[in-house]
Amino acid sequence: MTEFNLTICHLYPEHMDLYGDRGNVLALYQRAHWHGLNPTLTQASRGEEIDFTGIDIMVMGGLQESEQEVVVESLGEQLAEFKLAVNRGLVVLAISGSCQLLGERFPTGTGKSITGLGILDLYTEYKAGRFTGNAVTSCSLWDPPRNLAGFENHTGLTFLGPSVKPLGKVITGHGNNGLDQTEGAVYKNIIGSYLHGSLLPKNPWLTDYLLAQALAY
Repeated sequence: MTEFNLTICHLYPEHMDLYGDRGNVLALYQRAHWHGLNPTLTQASRGEEIDFTGIDIMVMGGLQESEQEVVVESLGEQLAEFKLAVNRGLVVLAISGSCQLLGERFPTGTGKSITGLGILDLYTEYKAGRFTGNAVTSCSLWDPPRNLAGFENHTGLTFLGPSVKPLGKVITGHGNNGLDQTEGAVYKNIIGSYLHGSLLPKNPWLTDYLLAQALAY
């Protein structure tokens, strides 16, 4: 019998744990345990050196606009290692503002544009006011598509480049920008989404999808 060992890392929980996004970490851990995958839960705080080679799934929760620049600066110190891990297949779940900072640029709460990490081919523009409310997305990770439910609460208009696919198509809510019906982003094994709730406890099939991708990593 094959023995699995799965390491789940909550990145910068002191910054990226907005709107109960820690629930995503707990959902991954619990379902991995139920599936007999011997999960280990770790966390990396800002200022610590991250061993990306020892992580199977990295969870980045939502965060305040005022903290995004600090997180980008810290992760930028290990950007080469981060990109290498992504190219090798590291599974990353990035919610809301953490997905924004993985892109090319994103705005502060005052509209100032900040350079992102450039891992994802997307950018976010300033928008006054917020998109809030319950949301449902038809997710194209499955065939036929399955619905994802969550709660959106974000500023900014996110637009995807050609190398990034949307996580799904908006059924209700606003999605990435309220214009093109896209929600979230998928690139290699990175999944970004504006859905809180927390997302994974509400959608266990997505949790299992991430676990399956991690086992193949």
